[in-house]
Amino acid sequence: MRHGTQHADVVPVVPTELQAALRGGPFHVALRAAIAARGLPLQRVQHHLTRYGVRVGVTSLSYWQQGARRPQRPESLRAVRALEEILQLPDESLIRLLSETGERPGTDRPAGRSYRSLVEASGVLERLLADLEAPLDSGLHTIGHQDHVRIGARRELLARESHHIVRAHRDGVDRYLAVHHGDPGCAPERIAVHALENCRAGRVRWHQDTGILVAELLFDTRLHTGDTFLFRYAFEDGTAGASGEYVRGFGLAGGQYALQVRFDEQAMPVGCHRFTQHSPAAPRSGRQELRLSGSHRSVHLVEPRVRSGIVGIGWDWE
Repeated sequence: MRHGTQHADVVPVVPTELQAALRGGPFHVALRAAIAARGLPLQRVQHHLTRYGVRVGVTSLSYWQQGARRPQRPESLRAVRALEEILQLPDESLIRLLSETGERPGTDRPAGRSYRSLVEASGVLERLLADLEAPLDSGLHTIGHQDHVRIGARRELLARESHHIVRAHRDGVDRYLAVHHGDPGCAPERIAVHALENCRAGRVRWHQDTGILVAELLFDTRLHTGDTFLFRYAFEDGTAGASGEYVRGFGLAGGQYALQVRFDEQAMPVGCHRFTQHSPAAPRSGRQELRLSGSHRSVHLVEPRVRSGIVGIGWDWE
C-alpha cells in the first residue's frame, strides 16, 4: 500500500526525458533522472524517506544513482517503492528496472565470467599445462604473492605485474608456470610476457577462444627443499574491451595475497568492491565495498592467508 496523500486514481505527470529513462533504464540512470526532474537534493530525499519509516543514508542514495551499488536488501527495496511515490513516478517503474539484469544490449557494463566459461577454461588450462609437461605438484609453496593490475584509458585490462615469494618443498624445482586469463575478446597471441626479476621467459602456450595463456618462467637455478626464492614477471595485455573485474583462483590454501587495481585517470570507475567464491559453481559472497583512492587511483585487498577458491575485485563504470 502506498503512503502519503496522493490519491490512487491520480496518474503522475512524468517529463518526456524521464519517461525514456524509466522505459530503457538502467536503474541508476532512471533514479538520477527522476531526482533531477523533481529538483530535490539528496538530503531532502532522505528526509522524505524517513517519513515513510525507511532509513537510507545519503551516501547510499548517491551510490544508487551513480550505479556503484544496487538496492538488494528488503529495507532497500522498501525505500525504492517509497521513492516511486516521493518522486511522483508510476507504480513499479523503478522496481521493474531492478528486476532486470543490467546486462542489456547497448550497455558497456562488463559481465563476470559464467560458470560454464570458467569450467571450459579449467579444462583448457589442464591441457596447456600438460603440453608444457607440468607435474601435478609444482614443488613450490607460496609464502607471499602480490598482483598489480593496471586498467587503461579505454577501460581495458592493460597489464598485470606479479611478485612471488615461494619455498621449495622438494629438490630440483627450477621453474614456475604463470597463468593469465584475459578478458572476453582478448587476443592471447598478442599478450606479451616479461620476466622482470630472477627469472627468464621460456615456452608460452595459449588458447584463442578462452583467452588462457601459460608462460614458463625459468629460474636458472635448482632449488633444494626448504629454499626460498623471489621472482617477478608481468603480462602486457590491452587486447580486449572494457574490463569489469580481476579474479585470482587458488587451488590450495597458502600464504599472504595482495591485489591492487590501478585505474587510468581517464577511466575512473564509480564504485569498487571485493568478493570471494568457494568454487566456480558457488555463489559469490564476502562482498565488501572498497574505497577508491583519488590520489593513487587505486583499490586493493589483502588476504593474510588465502583459502582454496576465488578472490577478486570488481568495479562499475558510469
